[in-house]
Amino acid sequence: MIRKISIAVFIVLLALGGLAGVKALQFKRLIAAGKSFAPPPESVSAAVAREEKWQGTLTAIGSIIAVQGVTVTPEIPGIVHEITFESGAVVSKGDLLVRLDTSLEEAQLRALEAQEELARLNLTRERSLRSQNLIPQSELETAEATLKQNQGNADATRATIQKKTIRAPFAGRLGIRLVNLGQNLDTGKPIVSLQALTPIYADFSLPQQELARLKTGMRVWLVTDAYLGRQFEGSLTAINPDLDASTRSVGLQATFENVDQLLRPGMFARVEVLLPEEQRVLVVPATSVLSAPYGDSVFVIESKPGKDEGKPELTVRQQFIHIGRARGDYVSVDSGLKPGERVVSSGIFKLRNGMSVTENNTVAPKSDMAPHPSDS
Repeated sequence: MIRKISIAVFIVLLALGGLAGVKALQFKRLIAAGKSFAPPPESVSAAVAREEKWQGTLTAIGSIIAVQGVTVTPEIPGIVHEITFESGAVVSKGDLLVRLDTSLEEAQLRALEAQEELARLNLTRERSLRSQNLIPQSELETAEATLKQNQGNADATRATIQKKTIRAPFAGRLGIRLVNLGQNLDTGKPIVSLQALTPIYADFSLPQQELARLKTGMRVWLVTDAYLGRQFEGSLTAINPDLDASTRSVGLQATFENVDQLLRPGMFARVEVLLPEEQRVLVVPATSVLSAPYGDSVFVIESKPGKDEGKPELTVRQQFIHIGRARGDYVSVDSGLKPGERVVSSGIFKLRNGMSVTENNTVAPKSDMAPHPSDS
């Protein structure tokens, strides 16, 4: 009995040992296969880093401001009696915007005008009597002073009525109405924004070392995130005579026609002042640049001998660069790249250093110095 049990245990252990050996052999083969596995090369498009002549520019960040812009407010308090404008309307200089209640002032003016007329009649009578030497000179002078006093009182009331009749100080476009009929307005209470949009200014600044290269009349380009792909052209019209003592920068102002009134006061803008000379720069498509917190880089395509003297293989090498200006779909490279080197222009996010690639430029989007997207 014991012998039979021993034989059975031996057979079971033998079976388990054989199974373990088979599994160990399978795992060994899988590990070897994993080590020898080579992933298929990634398909990318490529572009050649080439030299071009770009006109020299000075780049800055600026803000759009109106040539004339105010928030219309009342000089004296009053109750809104009439509103004659619509939000967003275009007005001319002198157009009536708001009329405050002037019923009390108009009643006072009628009384003062009556006193003025009476004083004028008295002065005419006093002059006639004085010419006949029937009254002393002092009475004539008193009559003249009384007329002037009455005229002054009437003029003061007219001025109050005029200040309660609020008109556009210049031509421009109105903003959103901020008052309502019957509202009691205090002095300085905003009524509506009025901005002159044609032409319009862009204010910006540049470091003091650029001052010698600047002069009024230079061409200026402006772009803003509000109109992607749109470039506005103006001219440099003013250079501050003094510099900012804290930043050592000079304040500049450019003027843009803004005929279509697309540029609005308060907009953030990127400004480029065009210099007369041209510079040689190395350019690559902007899609070639991989931006990261530790720096900008591109993937350079290199050729290495294939296995067993076969077809050469393409691999990528990550190269850190320093980029300069941007123009259209291209950026300039100040350092880190040589003319003629091929860089990956699309598909960079799936690459890593030393990875095998195949080049396919049939589906790559074309880069342009002045792109005009059809859906922009």
